[in-house]
Amino acid sequence: MFQAISAAWALFLGLWLIMLGNGLQSALLGVRADIEDFSSSSIGIVMAGYFVGFLAGSRLTPLMVQRVGHVRVFAAMASLASTAVLVYALLVDPISWTIMRIVTGFCYAGLYIVAESWLNARADNTTRGTILSIYMIVVFLGMAGGQYLLNAASPAESTLFILASVLVSLALIPILLSAGPVPSFEKTQAISLAALYRASPLGMVGAAATGMAQGTLFSPSAVYASRIGLPISQIAVFTSLIYIGAMLLQLPLGRLSDRLDRRQVLTGTAIAAAILAVAFYLSEGGAQWQGFLLIALFGGLCSSMYALVVSHTNDHLTQDQMVAGSSTLYLVYASGATGGPLLGGVIMDVFTPAALFLFLAAVLGALGSFAIWRMTRRAALPMAEQGEFQAVPYNASPVASEIAAEAAAAAASEQQA
Repeated sequence: MFQAISAAWALFLGLWLIMLGNGLQSALLGVRADIEDFSSSSIGIVMAGYFVGFLAGSRLTPLMVQRVGHVRVFAAMASLASTAVLVYALLVDPISWTIMRIVTGFCYAGLYIVAESWLNARADNTTRGTILSIYMIVVFLGMAGGQYLLNAASPAESTLFILASVLVSLALIPILLSAGPVPSFEKTQAISLAALYRASPLGMVGAAATGMAQGTLFSPSAVYASRIGLPISQIAVFTSLIYIGAMLLQLPLGRLSDRLDRRQVLTGTAIAAAILAVAFYLSEGGAQWQGFLLIALFGGLCSSMYALVVSHTNDHLTQDQMVAGSSTLYLVYASGATGGPLLGGVIMDVFTPAALFLFLAAVLGALGSFAIWRMTRRAALPMAEQGEFQAVPYNASPVASEIAAEAAAAAASEQQA
């Protein structure tokens, strides 16, 4: 692990600054939108714009890299992302914010893809899994830390937008000064949706459901906390606990799935998360320690499921299909993540803010039920044929999923040797 950190510490620092700015921006937009009295439906559209842009950026960034190179793409994306944050403060209306949110998602996809490509270039078969695990920790620490920056100034002013812009700009320094040799970049050809479903029905349905649940949880969580009357200091704690729970629970659940039928772990995680969502709804959340504990546990379980889905899907793909399959799986995930905030915003408008968690319970309960049904249709893989779990951050680009697939393929090759 120390070798992996020393080889890429500057890249990790730059990524942490990017995530710090992204975490602050995501929470700030929700709180400021509530201050400006945006409807929940409008906020849902704004938040969904990020995933629309992210999906577009995931598709177009490889083409841009092939034309002008990693360094220029990274610098351009960071500059545009930094500028977009400032536009939020200048043009405070749902339409402008939705456009800028699409731009932000597009830029962050490019930033992640380039940075993750550099990380992958620093890795070999013995360190790739370790680097991916460290990357996951950096992502969640950055996102969680960004929430606490809400306390640095009033969300009603422009100061925090400027701070978020500065953080993204600063991320350029360590990454560009330490990037080293430009990694090779080959555009991955995704396998078809039909082929992916035939290989792993639970993987494909699970990707859509976890995308919807995670998009709903991470995007409007600050809006929910603001709507129930939490002060800024407690909103920061509330939203950060989601990321902290995710950081603490993903690897233990992953290791458990290496020892059991992975479908059982995914089923238990989905159903437990659904129960926690209902419990949170009944407790009415708030500032009580019980509410904070529930949201940390729920966030940890909910955000761990995509990595379980990726690992389960890889178990049913051949080694030469894993990287291509990860690209298609991410497309399904991102589609679900786009729809989640839209539906969540409508639900909060039509019913109450707390109804958001009943919606999450329904999505996760449906996933758990489908997983149980699938276990009656296909026998479990022998443990010797089940690959090793690979951690994947919820908001990583397709490149991170491809790194996980490469690590899984390398582990499978070692087991066969």
